[in-house]
Amino acid sequence: MGKLIVHQDKVTDINAMISICPFNALEEKDGKLEVNAGCKLCKLCVKKGQPGAMEYVEEEVKTVDKSLWNGITVYVDHVNGEIHPVTFELLGKAGELAKKINHPVYAIFIGSDIEKKAEELLHYGADKVFVVDAPELKDFQMESYTAAFEAFVNEIKPSAILVGATPVGRQLAPRVASRFNTGLTADCTILDIHENTDLVQIRPAFGGNIMAEILTPNSRPQLATVRYKIMDAPERSAEAKGEIVKISVPSEKLKTRTQVLGITQKQKEKSIENADILVVAGRGLKKKEDIALVRELADALGGDIACTRPLAEAGWLDAKHQIGLSGRTVRPRLIITCGVSGAIQFVAGMNNSDNIFAINTDPNASIFKVANYAVIGDIYEVIPKLIEQVKQGKGVKA
Repeated sequence: MGKLIVHQDKVTDINAMISICPFNALEEKDGKLEVNAGCKLCKLCVKKGQPGAMEYVEEEVKTVDKSLWNGITVYVDHVNGEIHPVTFELLGKAGELAKKINHPVYAIFIGSDIEKKAEELLHYGADKVFVVDAPELKDFQMESYTAAFEAFVNEIKPSAILVGATPVGRQLAPRVASRFNTGLTADCTILDIHENTDLVQIRPAFGGNIMAEILTPNSRPQLATVRYKIMDAPERSAEAKGEIVKISVPSEKLKTRTQVLGITQKQKEKSIENADILVVAGRGLKKKEDIALVRELADALGGDIACTRPLAEAGWLDAKHQIGLSGRTVRPRLIITCGVSGAIQFVAGMNNSDNIFAINTDPNASIFKVANYAVIGDIYEVIPKLIEQVKQGKGVKA
């Protein structure tokens, strides 16, 4: 990257300079010529402006000694010591990445009275579990947890950090990235790593039209968040391998300007994330009332109903039923898509399902690329026949 420098003593006609820029990025302020945020660095003002008035300077790229940063770390997401399953999934992926570059797998566990729970992580491939256990960390508070995380990074210097895209992870990861002036890629669907330890972070971009491959080559640590049920959790080993290491953080660093007065437990509700069977309504449905047809199939199979983003935005179903990167990530044993085209963002939220059964009139629909079973036909003809067969005991067995 570069920047433009204005040499005010060489500017003889401010209005003439302003008229050169097609992006209105040059403006007069207090009798001086300034460059605003609209600048595209096209350098037209340098080429056609008054001699010496504008100068383009390449900024020096700061580099980092990557050899000083070692290990793939997973943040342990938990509530009162009960570890969220996304943590185990990320430990599995961390193990795969670490093998490629011969690095250890770490876990960072922050909370209060959690040391006994930390041993469970040693059954899932963590070489070391770093525990920050303090009374001040009993309840999740952004300032104190960020300070604890920062202390861990400063002491251990992990090369990459994987964080679950949970409500806590989505808050914590960007603040840690900001403390170290490093990059963060949210909602990654694929992770890989180069031999030079650069983490390859892949996620849909531009409305799902492309898969962006993102690198953070000039700073460490590298941070990425990953949704629940995107990665595969490893098998729990019978033997706990590895060690637990305590990290002490001074109490003054864990002080926070907020106080938790009380916690109200949210009432548990049925979630499509935990469903074994899902029937998904897509834009192939002609009207809202036709949701009843999809729901009837779901009920016949003993499953739940879900939908794509357009239907949720139209108010046909509640947003909690939406699948995709802007909705829920699911991994049922059986998923039946009805009139779903298969946009990248939707597929990223369900392509790890055990069995994908797709119904669509378009033989070139993208959903067929990931489907295990494809039916080219009208959902208004196919679904009633499926319902009939299921009720007769001849349906699909998940």
